[in-house]
Amino acid sequence: MRIGNGFDVHKFTKNRELFLGGIKIPYELGLEGHSDADVLLHAICDAILGAIGLGDIGLHFPDNDLSYKNIASKELLKKTNKMLKDKSYKICNIDATIIAEKPKISPYRDKIKQNIANILNIDFEKINIKATTTEQLGFIGRKQGIAAMCVVLIDNI
Repeated sequence: MRIGNGFDVHKFTKNRELFLGGIKIPYELGLEGHSDADVLLHAICDAILGAIGLGDIGLHFPDNDLSYKNIASKELLKKTNKMLKDKSYKICNIDATIIAEKPKISPYRDKIKQNIANILNIDFEKINIKATTTEQLGFIGRKQGIAAMCVVLIDNI
């Protein structure tokens, strides 16, 4: 068995849709980034890549590569999952936390979990998504962005 962790953060920007866990979340701001800036899927990618010892998301999907410009992060997660399978591993569980003052995550939690389960072709029950705020402290508390962190446990197929 192996474990990996991931972390990502993006600041809010105008005139962009907000994606978390591959789901479009209704909100007046989106996240700035080279891809769709889905912090949750990026943190999951980094956790998987860490667990299999293949670096991080920036190494495999660099922001100076135009082929990844505005790409849906679910496509990056699919590619990362293929790397996991190619190394003969499977996901035992994913535990992730979204850190945001706004928007409220709880109405979308199950939809996010189901979408991630579908992308990775794993059971819904193997995924846990939590959300918290920073009690109005720091840039997240000032509603300037969103962060996500994730831990993944993998095992041989």
